[in-house]
Amino acid sequence: MEENKKYRKTYPISWEQLHRDSKALAWRLLSMDYFKGIVAITRGGLVPAAIVARELDIHLVDTICISSYDWKDQKGEAEILKSFEGDGEGWLLLDDLVDTGRTAQLVKKMVPKAHFATVYAKPAGRPLVDTYITEVSQDTWILFPWDSESQFVQPLASGK
Repeated sequence: MEENKKYRKTYPISWEQLHRDSKALAWRLLSMDYFKGIVAITRGGLVPAAIVARELDIHLVDTICISSYDWKDQKGEAEILKSFEGDGEGWLLLDDLVDTGRTAQLVKKMVPKAHFATVYAKPAGRPLVDTYITEVSQDTWILFPWDSESQFVQPLASGK
């Protein structure tokens, strides 16, 4: 018998939806103090960071590069490939998603004074985020457009 899977649902996000949700995040951030720059958590935070940077008219974008996932499986230890200089004061720290909060805890230690925002948040990681747009259940795998391509799928009812 197959073990209970960590992710029982999949939530596909289109490029258009990601753009709308990232722009909604920018709207929410617009009323806050001026950010001197954005620190995108790679790789997932790169596309939302580009959209938010445009909408908030921010031209200074840096990255924190961390490798912690291999498809749906979390790696043992997150590997920091590139850090960030400074405590993050005046910076917007941005990622596509906070899931378990493991990566979020790591980056918040690096830049504790940054404002941390994500487009999507799951319950386990949500308390670590200052601003987010959409909450999804913990057992849902968000399928981002850069990880997928269009193809035929069976209707849900056919799997009964």
